[in-house]
Amino acid sequence: MPMSLQRTDRGPAPRTRRARQRGFTLIEMMVTLSVLGVLAAIAAPSFNNAILGNKLAAFANNFVGAAQLARSEAIKRNAVVRLCRSADGASCASSGTFQQGWIVFHDADNDGAVDSGEAVVQTQQPISADFHFTSDSYSLVFQPTGAGATSAELTICRAGPSAGSQERTIKVSATGRASVNTTRTGICA
Repeated sequence: MPMSLQRTDRGPAPRTRRARQRGFTLIEMMVTLSVLGVLAAIAAPSFNNAILGNKLAAFANNFVGAAQLARSEAIKRNAVVRLCRSADGASCASSGTFQQGWIVFHDADNDGAVDSGEAVVQTQQPISADFHFTSDSYSLVFQPTGAGATSAELTICRAGPSAGSQERTIKVSATGRASVNTTRTGICA
């Protein structure tokens, strides 16, 4: 009698060696990596632009925070408080830009210099040389009422290694209020 090819209950049917192997072939992996490379190349400029926007926003927000601190200190102390550019973190600089850093200090005699007895409230370290921080003013003075003596407009943008497509404009009004706007006028371009 011929032997039947029916399966008995002795366990699973034996698998061929080819069916047990798992993984990717070299061609499948190379195609996948090529697609990922193309997607990364497309996404990189957008990612760099987002990073630039975050850095500009951080620098602008630091300055606005310093202006708000100076204004509130003027009101709290009932005295003149000055925000000025400073290269050393201890005195106002007579040249340069806010890119070299700034200080907020109680200017008791309103002479624009940090004298003995006048406290430096806050210092800001220099900003990277890859950015430009231009201003139409070298210092902001806040009166005891919180109002500013003058209005000011500052612009921060990326200049290196290549100019960025966006910038931040900071406006400090004569009332002492500060605001930030995103612009694309290309001052650094």
